[in-house]
Amino acid sequence: MNAAVRTALDRGLVIPAHPLALTPDGRFDERRQRALTRYYVAAGAGGLAVGVHTTQFAIRRPEVGLFAPVLTLAREELDRADAARATPLVRIGGVCGDTAQACAEADLLVSLGYHAGLLSLAALADATDDVLVAHCEAVAARIPVIGFYLQPSVGGRRLSYTFWRRFAEIPGIIAIKIAPFNRYQTLDVVRAVMDAGRDDITLYTGNDDNIVADLVTAFPDGTGRVRRIAGGLLGHWAVWTSGAVDLLAQCQAASRAASVPASLLTAGVEVTDANAAFFDAANGFAGCIAGLHEVLRRQGLLETTRCLDAHEVLSPGQADEIDRVYRTYPHLADDAFVAAHLDEWLGA
Repeated sequence: MNAAVRTALDRGLVIPAHPLALTPDGRFDERRQRALTRYYVAAGAGGLAVGVHTTQFAIRRPEVGLFAPVLTLAREELDRADAARATPLVRIGGVCGDTAQACAEADLLVSLGYHAGLLSLAALADATDDVLVAHCEAVAARIPVIGFYLQPSVGGRRLSYTFWRRFAEIPGIIAIKIAPFNRYQTLDVVRAVMDAGRDDITLYTGNDDNIVADLVTAFPDGTGRVRRIAGGLLGHWAVWTSGAVDLLAQCQAASRAASVPASLLTAGVEVTDANAAFFDAANGFAGCIAGLHEVLRRQGLLETTRCLDAHEVLSPGQADEIDRVYRTYPHLADDAFVAAHLDEWLGA
């Protein structure tokens, strides 16, 4: 990873988890996929995560065959954007499956110019820590790795402090996305990294239900040292992204000042309430991807909420909940920003 990319990642960025654009009949919608990438760049995101949970893991199925095409299209748009930027956008690709599959995916990412792999361990649901660590070492030998603590309710697995402590000793680890949606498990990761003495592992929140609190908290180790979560790699930031960029800047300013205004804590509650609607918390996150699609559909960025798996749809009442948060928190939405640029993003 080159120095400019690493510096940007360490500084803390808004990194949306990139959705997948489909047509109403289920075909890959390249035009709207490009429009999404252009939206995130224009909104001020500092990087993108592609081929991850929000992109739908099913893109890897042989009968779908979209993993390489989606990664390639994103690369093209990021190349275009970087040509007009001083600071390169951080390019992160999802990596999953057993060790053979994960290593092959890592090699593909390297060949396409991605900077790091976000490593899901969901496929190794019953593996011991020894097996998990060996798996991570194999992938990290091919590409810089961002660890991923994915919440079990959407396909992740429980990972112990002991695992994370060993994981933090792997030389090729550059960051960890902490997304268990659980405070105890979040602390396991932070404590493990601190105990390992790895100041060069950057922490990112993936806790879409607790974004602001993660970003403004100083995590102590009992010796006077603290660690902070630098930025967010979030499915939630796939929507209303320009507002997310402003929110991260506010959180970083509060962290530097060591003083968190009450208004920022209130914003954290508002964002969490909106996330509950988007991610369908009331129904165990069954509609989490479709909920994001619905927001993007309303803005005109997507044509449909359709997903690759037929069961991934809005839950009963979820659209009403999205209506509610739109009414309650209109200041969080960036519909006007999208409307002003949509034709441009949908163009050639």
